[in-house]
Amino acid sequence: MLAIHERGQASYQATLDSLSHRGTEDLARVEPDVREILETVRERGDEAVLDYSERFDRRRPEALVLDREAWLAEAGRVDPDVRKALTEAAERIRRYHEHQREPGFRYEEDGVELGQRVRPVAAAAVYAPGGKARYPSTVLMTAIPATVAGVKRIVLVTPNPSPEILAAAEVAGVTEVVDAGGAQAIAAVAYGTESIARVDKVVGPGNIYVACAKRLVFGAVDIDSIAGPSEILVVADEGADPEVVAADLLSQAEHDEAAYPLLITLSRSQAEAVDAALERQLESLPRKAIAKEAIAKNGYAFVTGDLTEAGRVATVLAAEHLSLSVEDPDSLLDQVGAAGAVFLGYHTPEAAGDYAAGPSHVLPTGGAVRFSSPLGVYDFVIRSSLIRYSPAAIADQADLLEGLARLEGLEAHARAVAIRRRS
Repeated sequence: MLAIHERGQASYQATLDSLSHRGTEDLARVEPDVREILETVRERGDEAVLDYSERFDRRRPEALVLDREAWLAEAGRVDPDVRKALTEAAERIRRYHEHQREPGFRYEEDGVELGQRVRPVAAAAVYAPGGKARYPSTVLMTAIPATVAGVKRIVLVTPNPSPEILAAAEVAGVTEVVDAGGAQAIAAVAYGTESIARVDKVVGPGNIYVACAKRLVFGAVDIDSIAGPSEILVVADEGADPEVVAADLLSQAEHDEAAYPLLITLSRSQAEAVDAALERQLESLPRKAIAKEAIAKNGYAFVTGDLTEAGRVATVLAAEHLSLSVEDPDSLLDQVGAAGAVFLGYHTPEAAGDYAAGPSHVLPTGGAVRFSSPLGVYDFVIRSSLIRYSPAAIADQADLLEGLARLEGLEAHARAVAIRRRS
């Protein structure tokens, strides 16, 4: 089960250092194949996407872009209780993201008007995986921030969408559905095909081929991040219930065999109690095989002895999901330098963040929270700087501007200022 490392052991820091570089999937291994797929789609368009769908997914869609009336009718087939749950979750996600709106600003300083205009991108694609599981929640968590940002064209990209996926798309404000997955789907929305107009931004999680494709199309379009395996780090003090902690660890371990269930405790006895609870709960878990392999491959517990060291370890690990299952989570949070989504206290399950708490569950992985953020409204907007000089202001700053231009040897820059001073 969990590999337990106690502070003071030689393996403690070595394992921590190793995990700080976790989840770096071997993109180089698949890059040649992905490059070929991207180039083929770029050259052959729809036909290439259909051929690759037939080759990899063993199905050839009748149409890549679904008829809107048809997919809305299919969405209408979902159970009323499912629609109610999706709608309630969507409302909570929308309310949270409305707080992220940026109004822009303008101000005047000595005759110079300065400001920032914030506007949405024209079109965004949201990718929803279609592999080991279906995730209507991912549709909500990617499309709703785009909707709140004001994006007019929101394209859901997913292979063989189910009625539940399509219902989530309807609730979230998706305007177009593309029936394709994998690197070929990323190429289609990044470059455009006969039936699919290109977008400005591509977001959402996917497998290693999707991740590699997103990295390679960056520049033709913007992307959110390169997502790796899901991960959770639980910090548990002696007041945390081992059964609850184990349940939180399993909530991520069941995603994928490559997931990282990580634990910090203050004592070895607490780590062992959580480990025993994991064994018990695994027995009745429907996705037992997946979760068990994730724990065997990537399950680690660090016994830190105190919360100060727990904060240091949590900072080094920089986890996608950080559960502070301690008596005073706010004090501990002050000691943690980086985390994607933080779940505060004994009564806050990570699963709430996955579905309906409000923040998007699309988060940086593999320690990338050190320099990047959860998906949000800010991912779907463009900021433009605004500058206006009055005649008096340009005259007042002319010496400064011309001096700096000539300092850099750029005479035309200086003259562009000087000619305005004379007019």
